[in-house]
Amino acid sequence: MKFNTIKLMAIAVLVSLGAYNCSNDDDNNGPDGPDFSGTYAQEDQMGRPAVNTVFVSAGSKDQFNTTAPSAQGVAFQSMFQANLQALSPAYANPGDQNALGLDAATFTAVLATDVLSVSLDGTTTFYDGTNVLTGRALADDVITVELLLIFGGEDFTENPGLSDDHVDANDKAFLSSFPYLASPW
Repeated sequence: MKFNTIKLMAIAVLVSLGAYNCSNDDDNNGPDGPDFSGTYAQEDQMGRPAVNTVFVSAGSKDQFNTTAPSAQGVAFQSMFQANLQALSPAYANPGDQNALGLDAATFTAVLATDVLSVSLDGTTTFYDGTNVLTGRALADDVITVELLLIFGGEDFTENPGLSDDHVDANDKAFLSSFPYLASPW
């Protein structure tokens, strides 16, 4: 009996604290909306999934994440190229290219500027066989495309064990209308 009383008191305290700490934040926005004044700093960026994770050396993560994309190519291309050539046998020989016809230096110049390009007047896709890096649709198999471009060589046939993550679809179908994301399980 005494133990049940202690549990009930603990629950009452937790509910009280939760009610006290929760508020309607909309009341603090004022008539013109939320106040965004202040100093903000970029902490991370990930325009292309896995690129930052794989090609930026551990000691350079903070510097890369806070460098403006317009300055990333000059600052990080050589690191990207060294890491690409160390990782991928598809770039083992001088002049080796990927399926886009890009050699290691040219490809890493593209990768080092970590932005997601978006086509405003064409197909938006990460890769559909014709269009490359023109955006990203939810169903695009981004990681497999990146693996193919990194390890697949000139015609995507080199290093087949490294060129596919074997995750070919989302766990649930995407919706056909906004917000498009699949509903939770």
